[in-house]
Amino acid sequence: MSQTKVNDARYKAITGRAILYAVLVIVALYYLAPLFLMIVTSFRSMEEIRVGQLIEWPKTFTFDAWAAAWNQVQIGAREDLGLKPYFMNSIRMVIPSVLLSTAFGALNGYVLSFWKFRGSELFFAFLLAGCFLPFQAILLPHSIVLGKMGISGSTLGLVFTHVVYGVAFTTLFFRNYYVNLPGELIKAAKLDGAGFWMIFYRIILPLSTPILVVSIIWQFTQIWNDFLFGVVFSDPNSQPVTVGLNNMVNSTTGEKRYNVDMAGAIIAALPTVLVYVVAGKYFVRGLTAGSVKG
Repeated sequence: MSQTKVNDARYKAITGRAILYAVLVIVALYYLAPLFLMIVTSFRSMEEIRVGQLIEWPKTFTFDAWAAAWNQVQIGAREDLGLKPYFMNSIRMVIPSVLLSTAFGALNGYVLSFWKFRGSELFFAFLLAGCFLPFQAILLPHSIVLGKMGISGSTLGLVFTHVVYGVAFTTLFFRNYYVNLPGELIKAAKLDGAGFWMIFYRIILPLSTPILVVSIIWQFTQIWNDFLFGVVFSDPNSQPVTVGLNNMVNSTTGEKRYNVDMAGAIIAALPTVLVYVVAGKYFVRGLTAGSVKG
């Protein structure tokens, strides 16, 4: 190949890469523009927002909107609760929900992969049906169940709801991951006299780190961002942060405070953003781990 052809190929490769990067930058700016507007607006005062432009750099940075969105504040005759109690409700709901649904999913996937029983495939098929049930279809029957259990309108009721609804997804994750693990490990452990729990704790769990990360991130995101279950199955003392944000933004009394609304939206979204920033690469690795057997 002549030097001219080599240069032409190199030029085409550089040009193609530059075009690709340019498109990616444009798309990224398009999706980041609303976030930029939210952040900038949250640091502006209402006086500045009224007299200024929609998109304008703050003349003076102030954290008053963030304090108002987080803490209980009094504005005239109206008292806003702030997001703090709702945020704490979400934490009390999310942590046990994620841990329990992940633990049950790991056990289900372990059983369905290595301790199969008669009808296990049918059981797995019925369990997967839970992945395709829309939230709205189970609101009425589930509210009846929660009422009979005596946990309706409580954080415990929300935990139970998210665990039950999430087990189908976590079981799918773990089962698809475990079927690609070498079956010889389990057979060898059984020959050495290891039982059900010993194999699970000593062999399966140490190999499950990638899919554990996937399950935890998936469940955390789904549960933290859920609004429908939170607004239907909770009372004012157990409402999660998504419901609190909705109450704050859609308040019909008093003056509309765009800077407080923006600050509240960012506060509500921060946990999921931090989770993906810190563990996003592990999420992608976990999704692809075990996809190729051998």
